[in-house]
Amino acid sequence: MMANIQQLNDLTTQVRRDILRMVHAVNSGHPGGSLGCTEFFVVLYQNIMNRKPGFDMDGIGEDLFFLSNGHISPVFYSVLARSGYFPVSELATFRLINSRLQGHPTTHEGLPGVRVASGSLGQGMSVAIGAAQAKKLNKDNNLVFSLHGDGELQEGQNWEAIMYASAKKVDNLIATIDLNGKQIDGTTDQVLPMGSIRAKFEAFDWDVLEIKNGNNIEEIIAGLTDAKSRTGKGKPVCILLHTEMGNGVDFMMHTHAWHGKAPNDAQLESALSQNYCETESDY
Repeated sequence: MMANIQQLNDLTTQVRRDILRMVHAVNSGHPGGSLGCTEFFVVLYQNIMNRKPGFDMDGIGEDLFFLSNGHISPVFYSVLARSGYFPVSELATFRLINSRLQGHPTTHEGLPGVRVASGSLGQGMSVAIGAAQAKKLNKDNNLVFSLHGDGELQEGQNWEAIMYASAKKVDNLIATIDLNGKQIDGTTDQVLPMGSIRAKFEAFDWDVLEIKNGNNIEEIIAGLTDAKSRTGKGKPVCILLHTEMGNGVDFMMHTHAWHGKAPNDAQLESALSQNYCETESDY
């Protein structure tokens, strides 16, 4: 059953609180991109993906998701827990020794919801394409979703995979690019300008659409629904998701400084005060 807009907004606020608490508790992690992609993850898991109860690594008969920019694991872990994959209380073990919730998602701990280790940037596109082709071989009509950072596209392996996907007509794949224009060392234009990402994907013969406000629940629902309608037509689908790094916390927005920095006690209090939720259920 799909959540309504109010439920999605409430869960978004809750996930933001989880992200902030997780990185603060261990003084480590990546809050900026996690906060920027919160609405996307909430909509994807609550309203868009065809998911089975429980977790099966093969994922036959359901949609799959692959996180390529694995450093934004806090939002991934929070949404997985809040979607029933593992206990919410386990979020308190984030980045601790022997935890299943390491800084970058891995598979050997057996965390439900995680199908591939990620964080070595540039590899997720290849993995998602392989999974999408496996679904075709298995006569499985479900879709594969993936998320990638814009700075991550500076890695060359992406473009080999992007070229391959269109050449092999991998049309059951929806790859989303988080366009926040920032990476760890500055803006993407300062570090390595990439020109028009839309023009690049279109030149590689992908079907491209944009979500202009990637922090708006309604726009994300509309964009992802549109993307699903474009699958099965001979081309892989790319969504350009325009987000704000650090969204929802005023002092984390409009800067790359919070790409990989945890808030101190006073900053956590300020950030949480900006993200109050009546249905709050902190771990």
